[in-house]
Amino acid sequence: MSMQVTMSVNGEEVTREIEGRLLLVHFLRDHLGLTGTHWGCDTSNCGTCVVWLDGEPVKSCTVLAAMAGGHEVRTVEGLEQEGELDPVQKGFMACHGLQCGFCTPGMMMTARALLDRNPEPTQSEIREAISGQICRCTGYATIVRSIQWAAAEQAGTRTSVGAGSAS
Repeated sequence: MSMQVTMSVNGEEVTREIEGRLLLVHFLRDHLGLTGTHWGCDTSNCGTCVVWLDGEPVKSCTVLAAMAGGHEVRTVEGLEQEGELDPVQKGFMACHGLQCGFCTPGMMMTARALLDRNPEPTQSEIREAISGQICRCTGYATIVRSIQWAAAEQAGTRTSVGAGSAS
């Protein structure tokens, strides 16, 4: 059964005709061309599909696009503001927080949510925050360093957490 859905995605209102059973991850990728949101495990275990729904991180493979109607969705493409990369994006580049890059969008969205709530997280708090994400490449050390770098960058104390520092 077909239906119309309208939502705000990265600050822009979009309306599309969709099937009622369409998942948000497929709506974003296939209907809007926002392929930064990755589709991974099909079981909500990997976290590659994390986006924000009304400011809360959600696994978009568990949300129907119809349920997002009337709400605000933010994807990894929405992290960049006015041509400026988010400190989390810069941190992942500076500290090599990605290898294959598949988990990166979900990690970044989760990291941004963490830093919005807790601008100075400990290593333990970072690891807990990203515990719903699976990375098969990095062993998480560079991801944790990337988030620490982002926290220091936005606090203006980045020199204390450099790309080469051991944590």
